[in-house]
Amino acid sequence: MIIKSLVINNFRVFRGVHEIDLEPRVTRKHQTAASPIVLFGGLNGAGKTSILSAVRVALYGRAAFGRGMNSAQYQEQLDALIHNGVGISADKASIQLIFTHSQNGVESEYRVTRGWKRGQKDKLVLEQNNTELSSMSYDQCQSFLNELIPPGISDLFFFDGEKIADLAEDESGEVLQTAVRRLLGIDVAERLRSDLAIYLKRHDAAAMPDNIKAQIEKLESDRTAAEHAAVELTNKASLCRAKIELIAKDIEKTELDLSSRGGAWAQSREQEKAKQFELDAERKELEKTLRVEIEGDLPFALAPNAMQALLAQLEAEKKAKQADSFNSELKGFLTELEHKLSFSLSNSFVALETIKECLNERESQQAKTDIQLDLADREYDQIKAQINSQAPSSYKRFDEARKRLAIVEGQLDSISINIARAPEQEQLETQLEALKELNSRRTAAIVEHRDTTEAAKRKYREAIDYARKVQKLHDKHKVASTAEASLTNAQNTHALLAEFSEQLTAVRVKQLEAEFIKSYQKLARKEDLQLSARINTTTFDVELIDENQHIISRRGLSAGEKQIYAISILEALGKTSGKKLPIIIDTPLGRLDSKHRDKLIEHYFPEASHQVIILSTDTEIDESYFSSDYLKDDISHAFEIQFDSLTKSSRLREGYFWIQKIKEAI
Repeated sequence: MIIKSLVINNFRVFRGVHEIDLEPRVTRKHQTAASPIVLFGGLNGAGKTSILSAVRVALYGRAAFGRGMNSAQYQEQLDALIHNGVGISADKASIQLIFTHSQNGVESEYRVTRGWKRGQKDKLVLEQNNTELSSMSYDQCQSFLNELIPPGISDLFFFDGEKIADLAEDESGEVLQTAVRRLLGIDVAERLRSDLAIYLKRHDAAAMPDNIKAQIEKLESDRTAAEHAAVELTNKASLCRAKIELIAKDIEKTELDLSSRGGAWAQSREQEKAKQFELDAERKELEKTLRVEIEGDLPFALAPNAMQALLAQLEAEKKAKQADSFNSELKGFLTELEHKLSFSLSNSFVALETIKECLNERESQQAKTDIQLDLADREYDQIKAQINSQAPSSYKRFDEARKRLAIVEGQLDSISINIARAPEQEQLETQLEALKELNSRRTAAIVEHRDTTEAAKRKYREAIDYARKVQKLHDKHKVASTAEASLTNAQNTHALLAEFSEQLTAVRVKQLEAEFIKSYQKLARKEDLQLSARINTTTFDVELIDENQHIISRRGLSAGEKQIYAISILEALGKTSGKKLPIIIDTPLGRLDSKHRDKLIEHYFPEASHQVIILSTDTEIDESYFSSDYLKDDISHAFEIQFDSLTKSSRLREGYFWIQKIKEAI
């Protein structure tokens, strides 16, 4: 896997869009492989950890914040990640991560885009080779990413200085045990209680009356029986707990098998079918709408030029008919007027002749229009309304229905692919039945564990009550004696579980131990090379052994030695996992002395992985490491994170602390 680029928008301390090139580059001639290290430099609070957080949130969403987080808490976390600098209060943020990943020998490029608005659920878009996997739901996309890079494994590759410090300074071994559980896929049996020793005072039998002696013997017998019963119930409860864990592993394996067979698609099959039915009904309605419009006024809208010519012809004919009618009416009126004035003066006759001449001249000047259609005014108004009003509305409805039909048909095609991809319910019946049976067994085991635990508690209370009664009798008769309860059963059970755990994990623990020794000897100082190590198969803790085979207490280690110890564990766990992933390290050198820093710089960073992203302060990867032979040939490129105290935001510039200063001075 190679992380090619990271694009963050309004994320934490970064205002606006920042595109970061993370792909290792070939920096020199004749270089056969790219330099693995991409270096980020920034002062405390500049935003180094934001880079690590952005990668984790992009890949894992809610899981990036740990287990047990509900939706409301996750939403609060997302809202808190939105940039809120001086003079700006953004309402949304986004992260885009581009990386290559090989599956079954085939390499693909993936683009993960996770965006969210304040108070709203995040959206996840996944692209493979520049093609959006739009047919996958949010949960399917997240499941796909989890399969590519399991969250439990990623903790060994994407880590910060705090986690290293926790692992180095944790004397209880809890941090390491958690990491090993995730890596090896097993759970260490719970430690049995070690405080089962109960000291009882016994009465000097010779000094007690026979009746008191008989009471004490009876109470002691009842106490011993109750203790034995409690120990047996405790052992049974421990076995129940182990059985629950084993069933949980079987459930997880079955669920993974179900997912690999298309379980995620099968779960949404019925929803896809219901949506297909709705879309098919909508398609029929849209086709009906198209037919209605085609049979109605739509044709008028398909030839706008011809329709405008038709309206012009009809308008001309209308005006011509109106003119002819007017002229005809006027001529009739003049004829009637001439008849009435025929007995009048000659001047009137001359006037009429003049009017006729004017009328004839007007007729001759009027444009001649051939009456081709001869429509009535009502018919003309109807056609005009169809062309100018009804036809555009019809075309608009037709166009909207046509476009929506194209979208619906595309969605139907996509749904058909999803339905075809999802296996039939019968194909998953075996896994589903197995999962159902395992869940039933786990429920029964949980109930049995609860009941057994409660019964053991009752027996312990009974034993305590008997012991108190014995004590009262001793106190009453001023006689005291001591006794202790046997822990044989508990110790035998503890040994049995330890042996079981040791046998179950022997092969992987040996591999882990070998990788740790190899890494530690590579990173330790010369005076520490005589040390060896072994992994305690009970606690999975790594123990350092001196030349006399004595275990070295971690309390006596210096801060730098603890740091090297932790780095060696992380490297060993990473190699044991078999995952070829990039490594992202946030401020890893803060606790090391110069010798240990030299070792880490020389032997860990260049060899840790094919891509190592380091988030450093100016006092960690300093000028001597950056420019010298230590890292000079291994650094692909570097960025400086600059924080603006006025805007409370940061920006990225390619280069490093002193390189930027030199450029600015020039």
